[in-house]
Amino acid sequence: MDYVNGPGRNHLFVPGPVNIPESVLRAMNRNNEDYRSPAVPAMTKILLEDVKKIFKTTTGTPFMIPTTGTGAWESALTNTLSPGDRIVSFLIGQFSLLWIDQQQRLNFKVDVVESEWGQGANLDILESKLAEDTAHTIKAICIVHNETATGVTNNLAKVRRILDEYRHPALFLVDGVSSICALDFRMDEWGVDVALTGSQKALSLPTGIGIVCASPKALEASKTAKSVRVFFDWKDYLKFYKLGTYWPYTPSIQLLYGLRTALDLLFEEGLDNVIARHSRLGKATRLAVEAWGLKNCTQSEEWFSDTVTAVLVPPYIESSEIVRRAWKRYNLSLGLGLNKVAGKVFRIGHLGNLNELQLLGCLAGVEMVLRDVGYPVKLGSGVAAASAYFQNNTPLIPSRI
Repeated sequence: MDYVNGPGRNHLFVPGPVNIPESVLRAMNRNNEDYRSPAVPAMTKILLEDVKKIFKTTTGTPFMIPTTGTGAWESALTNTLSPGDRIVSFLIGQFSLLWIDQQQRLNFKVDVVESEWGQGANLDILESKLAEDTAHTIKAICIVHNETATGVTNNLAKVRRILDEYRHPALFLVDGVSSICALDFRMDEWGVDVALTGSQKALSLPTGIGIVCASPKALEASKTAKSVRVFFDWKDYLKFYKLGTYWPYTPSIQLLYGLRTALDLLFEEGLDNVIARHSRLGKATRLAVEAWGLKNCTQSEEWFSDTVTAVLVPPYIESSEIVRRAWKRYNLSLGLGLNKVAGKVFRIGHLGNLNELQLLGCLAGVEMVLRDVGYPVKLGSGVAAASAYFQNNTPLIPSRI
């Protein structure tokens, strides 16, 4: 942005990376430190305990890997599975597609269960596959909790119920990159074996930490998994956990301090309040879309996402022009449509350290852009719908009561 400067702030409403709070920026504004000194291991020990809270687990073991969500995917797969293992994986959008591509390139045998983009995972097919698999050849179920390309959230509790109904021992692996710290996520209650997220999403940090959390069952599977792994090997982390130094290689000191502050902000607000805030943001955005006379890419209310809304545009409008015009004229960053929905949708991200008035500014900008590209929206219609909802549903800020 320094090379294409505009007045005021950039209004960042892509579904990640997201806005970074000022206090987190200040926490990261520090020099390097010796990560082998007593200070960094002491901070890391507490961070590992606190990170478990965002997964809602008491039994899981977290790994804070200097990587992206893609690296966290690979860590989850290679530590628990062996080449040739059979996986059931759900293709519902661009990011589930990319994870499936990774699974196939790592030489797993992938049963791809594909749904129309805008629909959730077809769990009826999962049920039939598990019913037929009396020999337990399926070793893992892989699912993206929240598909950011289409704004679809999957029902993880139902996946666990199906696994339990058939008493199937398959590992339950979940991409929670755009859900954890924003949507309801219960690792222990839902029997998730590996969950993962990225620092640049609802944690509201820069990209650079892939956080993976493994259940005791997943850790046991890692002892016999034959996939090649080096950088992502949990065994190296566990070795240094026992030594009390925690890091098998150099971490980002600045990101660790940022993570400390980001977690403090989440815990001060309260995770339940954070989830409720995202629910309000998601509902208000959907009301605005409805007021504009446009449709949500997500085809059923059961799959609505509270972290991103993918908006379908009329066929005479190229959605990428909406994204370009928003950035060029109003300093507003919106998400492009990807792959199968390229040119058909634009995406409004509403996750992370974000409040109601910030979102209203985004919605006002979207209305102006829609008029710019020839869509006859009534200015103020979406903002009014969202404002009315917020006025009736926004509680007092917890720390100011």
